[in-house]
This record gives sequence, C-alpha cells and structure tokens, in this order.
Amino acid sequence: MKTLVTYLSQTGQTKKVAEAIYGELTGEKELKSISEVKNLEGYDLVFVGFPILQFDVPPVVKTFLSANTKDKNIAIFMTHAVPEGFEAIHSWTGSYEKAAVGANILGAFDCQGELAQPIIDMLLKSDDPQMKAFGEMGPSTKGQPDQSRLQKAKEFAKKIQAKV
Repeated sequence: MKTLVTYLSQTGQTKKVAEAIYGELTGEKELKSISEVKNLEGYDLVFVGFPILQFDVPPVVKTFLSANTKDKNIAIFMTHAVPEGFEAIHSWTGSYEKAAVGANILGAFDCQGELAQPIIDMLLKSDDPQMKAFGEMGPSTKGQPDQSRLQKAKEFAKKIQAKV
C-alpha cells in the first residue's frame, strides 16, 4: 500500500502534525507539501492537512480536494487556534466534505495549533468584540500542537491506515 501525507502549513504547526502522522505509517509512504502534488495517481491512501484560515478551509485546499480526491481513500487533518470542542469549529471545518465530493473520507482529525503573532495583533485591533476575544486567546495557543496533540495525531494515523 502506498500512502501520501500532504499538507498546507503557513507557520509550521500543520507540518508538525503531518510529520507525526507520517512517522506512524507503515509501508511505502511519502510526505509532501500540497504545492508539490500534481495528482494522486498511485496512492492507496492520502492524508490531507491544512490550517483553518479566516474561519474556513483555505481555498487552495478546497481546489485540491475537488480536483483530486474523487474515488480516493482520504483522511483529513486540520489545525486551528481554538481548543478542540469549541462550538463554532464544525462550521469552520465542514466545507472540506463538500470540496472532496466523491472521495471516500475515512476520518478527520483536528487539533489546536499556534495562532501566529501577526494574526493576534490584527484581531486585538478589531472593532468586532468576537474577533478581539479570539485575539485575547492567542497567547494560550503558544506551543501548540503540544506532544499530547501530536500523540493523538499518531493514533489517528494508525486507526485510518487500519481501515484500508
């Protein structure tokens, strides 16, 4: 079985999760930035990872999913700046399912990542109280994903690979 772990990472946090997943996989495997992937031919399983940006799946990831995942076994992993279980996260992360129409989605994993300082600064200057509140949460994201979250990503990788 040949597996690809591909990801979009702006600050390196999603890449950490990708590397944790990759490290747990057995068999033939590759780890590539999403920009390096031309198509998914030859892969039996593909993990696709990305950060949540502006409360949604990044457009480049939606395009990648819609263009490449039909009839493919895929698993999704995401990082975001809020704690897992945050109520609004499902509305932010759910659009990957629409983009990956026709794919066999085997599972999804999400975990808190570190909010970049320029984003924190921008949010703190916002006139919107909700945006300001997100900015105030920024310092609590420092160092995320931590080792416990990376361990959960590894367990996710094993669980998904066992399904194929």
